[in-house]
Amino acid sequence: MFDLHPPEVICRTLGERVRALRLARNLSQQELADMGGVSLSTLRRFEASGQGSTQMLVQIAQALGAADGLQNLFAPSIRSIADAERAERAAQRQRARRRG
Repeated sequence: MFDLHPPEVICRTLGERVRALRLARNLSQQELADMGGVSLSTLRRFEASGQGSTQMLVQIAQALGAADGLQNLFAPSIRSIADAERAERAAQRQRARRRG
C-alpha cells in the first residue's frame, strides 16, 4: 500500500494512525507522551507530520500496545519456496555481495 507514496506521505499517515489509536483509547496527548517516555512536543510533532526517531516510534507503539505491528517491518517477503531459500541464504551472509 505504501510502495507508491513519497516518504512524507507515509510518515504523515503513520502520525495520523497514532493519533486515531490514541483517541480510540481515550488518551490525551500528555498521557500518551508520559506512557511512552517522550515529550509532549515530540508526540505533537509526530502526530502532525510523522517526524520523529525510530526509537520514539517504538516507544509510542509499545505505549499503545501496538508494537506487534512492527514485527514484519523489514522482514523478508516470502511468496515461494525459492524466496524462502534466498531468505535463508541471505540470513547466513554477513555482508552484501559486491556488484560488479
